[in-house]
Parts: sequence; structure tokens; C-alpha cells
Amino acid sequence: MPKPVIYLGPSLPPHLAKTILDACYLPPIKRGDLAKLPADVTLVGIIDGEFYQSLAVSPKEILSLLEHGVVVLGASSIGALRAAELHPYGMIGVGKIFRMYRDGIIDADDEVAQTYVPQTFVPCSEPLINIRYALELAVKKGIVRKSMADGVIQQLQDVYFPYRSYRLVSQLCPELRDFLRSPPSLKAKDARLLLQLLNQEWWAYDLGTNHRVNRFSMVRT
Repeated sequence: MPKPVIYLGPSLPPHLAKTILDACYLPPIKRGDLAKLPADVTLVGIIDGEFYQSLAVSPKEILSLLEHGVVVLGASSIGALRAAELHPYGMIGVGKIFRMYRDGIIDADDEVAQTYVPQTFVPCSEPLINIRYALELAVKKGIVRKSMADGVIQQLQDVYFPYRSYRLVSQLCPELRDFLRSPPSLKAKDARLLLQLLNQEWWAYDLGTNHRVNRFSMVRT
């Protein structure tokens, strides 16, 4: 069976991803990439993708894979966005960011957008969804009040995504400076979850028919 194909970039360093799952790792997905996949590919994980520098992968392209029996999972970034749109048609969403889009808690594409160095995928800005997650944890730890965290998010929504950063968050809310020295990443957490899921045995046997069934069809996220 061919290796899973994973489109990955700044959400999780590829060298860390490779310690979780043996797969064919490709750069962030863009329009037209899925049509270039070998015909024997059976499993695709979409994490990162290009939004602004190239045309984004379209729902129609993913639907074509699903119609041909390819299992497609999405998480963290463009993968979470497309999974929220296509989960009724068989795409499998993984993680909290997917659920937030699916449930209408967030709806803007730029929540997951960030800039990065193309050659290394090192982030140059911080996606708003990661900042939301960090502030949520800070509120739970009693570092700041929820009203303060909500105010910071409202201000950052008016900032163009390439200029969002934890440095700016610290300027808006100095109480968070120490906490943000080692901030958590929700995009990385969801990416890891997708890879860990794929690292499990993803075929099971239907004991009634003794046929292989795709266990991902039973996944609930």
C-alpha cells in the first residue's frame, strides 16, 4: 500500500512530523496539486495550503478524490477549512480548529492564515487561531480576565494577518508577556492529532462479511 500523502508547511515542522508518521510529505497544497497525485494514492492528509500567493485548493478538487474512493482528512489550516465545508460529503475533519469552523464559532479564512519562509516553512507571523487558543489558556490560568482577552482578539481582527504576532499581543496586554515566551500552538496540536490518527491501523475487518472496511468512516471528531 502506498504511503499517505501529507500537505504540510508552517503548522508543524516537517522534521517533527516525520517522527510521528512515515508518509510522503509535500509542501502546502495549492490549486491543481491533487490532480498530479499518482493514481494509486489512497490516503491524503491536508494540513497547510496556499491562500494568497496561489489559488487555494478548491472543494471540487477534493470532491473528485472522494468520489474515486480516496480517504481525505483535513486539520489545522486549509485542511480544517475544507473539511468543515466537505464533511457532509465524506472528507474527515480532525481537531479543534475543524470543529470551530464546522460549528460556526469562527468563519473567517484569515483566522488560520500566516506568512512563512517558503524554503524552511519557519513562520513569520502568528495565525489568529493560535492567539485565540493561547489567550483562552491564559484566561483559564487566571493570568488575564476574559474581557481583556476578548478585547485583544477584537483589536487583532482589524490587523492584516501578516502583521499579527505575539509581540503585538504583549504590547496590547503586557500581563501576557511572560506567558507568551513559550506559547502553545493549536495548529500544531491539531496537525499532530491528524498524523497520530493516520499512524494507527486504519483498516479494520467487518466480522460479519470478513471484508476490509475503512475505519475512518467511523471517526467522530
